Amino acid sequence: MERSPGEGPSPSPMDQPSAPSDPTDQPPAAHAKPDPGSGGQPAGPGAAGEALAVLTSFGRRLLVLIPVYLAGAVGLSVGFVLFGLALYLGWRRVRDEKERSLRAARQLLDDEKLLAETVAPAVRGSNPHLQTFTFTRVELGEKPLRIIGVKVHPGQRKEQILLDLNISYVGDVQIDVEVKKYFCKAGVKGMQLHGVLRVILEPLIGDLPFVGAVSMFFIRRPTLDINWTGMTNLLDIPGLSSLSDTMIMDSIAAFLVLPNRLLVPLVPDLQDVAQLRSPLPRGIIRIHLLAARGLSSKDKYVKGLIEGKSDPYALVRLGTQTFCSRVIDEELNPQWGETYEVMVHEVPGQEIEVEVFDKDPDKDDFLGRMKLDVGKVLQASVLDDWFPLQGGQGQVHLRLEWLSLLSDAEKLEQVLQWNWGVSSRPDPPSAAILVVYLDRAQDLPLKKGNKEPNPMVQLSIQDVTQESKAVYSTNCPVWEEAFRFFLQDPQSQELDVQVKDDSRALTLGALTLPLARLLTAPELILDQWFQLSSSGPNSRLYMKLVMRILYLDSSEICFPTVPGCPGAWDVDSENPQRGSSVDAPPRPCHTTPDSQFGTEHVLRIHVLEAQDLIAKDRFLGGLVKGKSDPYVKLKLAGRSFRSHVVREDLNPRWNEVFEVIVTSVPGQELEVEVFDKDLDKDDFLGRCKVRLTTVLNSGFLDEWLTLEDVPSGRLHLRLERLTPRPTAAELEEVLQVNSLIQTQKSAELAAALLSIYMERAEDLPLRKGTKHLSPYATLTVGDSSHKTKTISQTSAPVWDESASFLIRKPHTESLELQVRGEGTGVLGSLSLPLSELLVADQLCLDRWFTLSSGQGQVLLRAQLGILVSQHSGVEAHSHSYSHSSSSLSEEPELSGGPPHITSSAPELRQRLTHVDSPLEAPAGPLGQVKLTLWYYSEERKLVSIVHGCRSLRQNGRDPPDPYVSLLLLPDKNRGTKRRTSQKKRTLSPEFNERFEWELPLDEAQRRKLDVSVKSNSSFMSRERELLGKVQLDLAETDLSQGVARWYDLMDNKDKGSS
Repeated sequence: MERSPGEGPSPSPMDQPSAPSDPTDQPPAAHAKPDPGSGGQPAGPGAAGEALAVLTSFGRRLLVLIPVYLAGAVGLSVGFVLFGLALYLGWRRVRDEKERSLRAARQLLDDEKLLAETVAPAVRGSNPHLQTFTFTRVELGEKPLRIIGVKVHPGQRKEQILLDLNISYVGDVQIDVEVKKYFCKAGVKGMQLHGVLRVILEPLIGDLPFVGAVSMFFIRRPTLDINWTGMTNLLDIPGLSSLSDTMIMDSIAAFLVLPNRLLVPLVPDLQDVAQLRSPLPRGIIRIHLLAARGLSSKDKYVKGLIEGKSDPYALVRLGTQTFCSRVIDEELNPQWGETYEVMVHEVPGQEIEVEVFDKDPDKDDFLGRMKLDVGKVLQASVLDDWFPLQGGQGQVHLRLEWLSLLSDAEKLEQVLQWNWGVSSRPDPPSAAILVVYLDRAQDLPLKKGNKEPNPMVQLSIQDVTQESKAVYSTNCPVWEEAFRFFLQDPQSQELDVQVKDDSRALTLGALTLPLARLLTAPELILDQWFQLSSSGPNSRLYMKLVMRILYLDSSEICFPTVPGCPGAWDVDSENPQRGSSVDAPPRPCHTTPDSQFGTEHVLRIHVLEAQDLIAKDRFLGGLVKGKSDPYVKLKLAGRSFRSHVVREDLNPRWNEVFEVIVTSVPGQELEVEVFDKDLDKDDFLGRCKVRLTTVLNSGFLDEWLTLEDVPSGRLHLRLERLTPRPTAAELEEVLQVNSLIQTQKSAELAAALLSIYMERAEDLPLRKGTKHLSPYATLTVGDSSHKTKTISQTSAPVWDESASFLIRKPHTESLELQVRGEGTGVLGSLSLPLSELLVADQLCLDRWFTLSSGQGQVLLRAQLGILVSQHSGVEAHSHSYSHSSSSLSEEPELSGGPPHITSSAPELRQRLTHVDSPLEAPAGPLGQVKLTLWYYSEERKLVSIVHGCRSLRQNGRDPPDPYVSLLLLPDKNRGTKRRTSQKKRTLSPEFNERFEWELPLDEAQRRKLDVSVKSNSSFMSRERELLGKVQLDLAETDLSQGVARWYDLMDNKDKGSS
């Protein structure tokens, strides 16, 4: 198929590379601005000057009252005062208008200076024939740009706002230029510009200025009319004779329409700037130009006495992408049968335009045109119709297919099989697109004589070649451009990159990249440095390559390779035109969520401790200074959390964990505030903020944060990003690790993230006495729920909504779905046990589900991701006989995440051996207690985890209420004593509680740990019943690698054994 000759590269700055292995691999970042407040210079005499200025201003305001006082003293009426005030205000208004005129004059002088000192030298240097080019007159006029209408569209994503501004500029600008060498004068006298300017506000952020960047462009070619003066003389200059008025206006207009756009970042450190400036296309439209009929006859013979036919051809245009069909001689009902593919960047707004002409030797005759908004193609997925021609007679036959962009490499085989059966000319249909973001190069070789090269890049795939701009006099060029290619078979095609000098004679480096490598990359993206061959030893090129599979919307067609798909059909037997999607059944096979679905992370927030908090409590009327009762408030992503209160402590330890689902929207911040709990109003103890981008990029943050707006205090937080993994192999280890790091004050930790995409429903039942339905759906998991929007008057609603839930026990929890009608009650329900997802491929189910009522079906995608913590301080190993599962540390790390052990967040490796096999020794007469002991050398702490007890002795009629007490001997004071929570009426309690003692390793090895299992004797008594105890000599215990063991409980006379 043909490619658009107008589809060229558009500028695009590259993103910061994602976590290179070497800090030197990162492209150089912008230099940070110096802090003006960091100079530490003493305050000068400015304070006295400010005080004097305040007194002077106050004195002037007192002088205003003097005329009022004098008028009263003389006995004049209030009218005299008002008359004087009116005279003063009139004089002030005239003075302000004069100042505005002077400011406008100064601005005009600045504009003239810009043209004279910047634009004119650039024009003189662009062409040797223009070396005497000068501006002789510059008047930018007084008529402003007018906005005569604004239209707001719902964004294709929730993080953006679309505005269409209908602008009109009829300017009285007058600019005259002169080329003295040729005695030529020309200029511009008046300009008109009319069109629709699209403004995109994205991404939306949670803080000022609420928008991360502004993008502006014309969706369609605007109307540009320039009134040239002296144009004939200007075109007589050598080197400019090939230009024409139309070509100049075409060149100017080409810079104002898609895919070119202007991006203005509004916040620093904005992510994905390259994707905002040159984003991926919204989709691809495959245009089948089939035929036309009933065209008018334009050919005449014998001076018009004999009427002939026409020689029609068609121009197909979308934005700057233009295609021309072949000419059919002497035919009023031509059959073209040609196929083109166009990239759609904005929906709604862009239009497909087809113009039909009669080919003539002199000037081609116009036969008619049609226009169609691409939004209609997106809505229908496939349009096959005869469209009437406007401005002429006849119709044109088009088949338009919307191709979605998928990052799923498994769909490629289906697409290739489908394309093999599609008859297409002049080129075969494409199976994918490739977007290359060309960023920069480093250490390119020098030219002869050690001269700096002028590098440019040629990128080629088969017979399609695109070129970058040339960057002059550097061997470390920065291009920041984007290039787009259509791919017929990514499995066999290659990207050839040639870095050359601008003369094209000297090759500075080369690279050949098989595109099959992208098919195995995550999300079909490669973002890295590439080593250049035939170049210097350190010469390399930084690029980001993004591939997307072109998939015909499944709501219109079911691929024959998908078995068991509702509505699937045999292409060979039911459709004689293999590959045609026109008569495909309308029932979809699978959901089609947007690219943002399933990309959420879970942020695990550890609120550990604080130090040096200020004391707010006062006693005896403030004479006695107390302490504070601090607690912490957290705010993130529209949710708030609160820790428990620690009584009378300026160095509190909370050790609580909170979890929240977050997205990668830039600008988000975690807001933390500390308060002192009081009976009336809580006192403020300080605040701090953490930029979420820092945590999402690094994966982990463990820092002491200084509290702001208070004299002293700091807070210890540990933040971890958990990325869901589509594998159930690690679930048991995750559940075990969560039980170990679980604190008594925190809620149960999540083991997985459930993402639900609710697309549509069909065949919902009508209740008696109702003619129409207005259905909505509710999704519930545990105590969390989500309600979709209500779709009015339909039994086949399309919701296109997604929701996410934190899952703590995937084996036992389930998704409860109800479809309800507005005012009609429950129409159907569905219960989906999450255990079904654990055995599904990629932990995902994407299909139609029948509602329990027997009538109606829903199409949804349920996707589960396991949350594996890389920084829990625990590494679980499960042993069963001779087999052992892989530990958490053996799993591959997240892309761009930190290693397991870092200087900022040291990791502890604890091996938890499960000896619950049938071969283990039976419990003693008093039962057993399960403990884990190790020494955390990085924080100089002795750590113990009390997992639980089993087979405890029952002395009375009722089971005991056991708890475990730990004492670090020989000290018997409260400073070394720890105890678990109490469990009610059980002989096998589970605690899974962690305790710490701060002391050096050599001292810990001189201690003994006394572990006692006790129970309350009665409700009214403080007496404790000893159920058993064990005493561990830490000198004989390996504290380097903790091992979970069962210890036999003994009485007071014995120490116990493992």
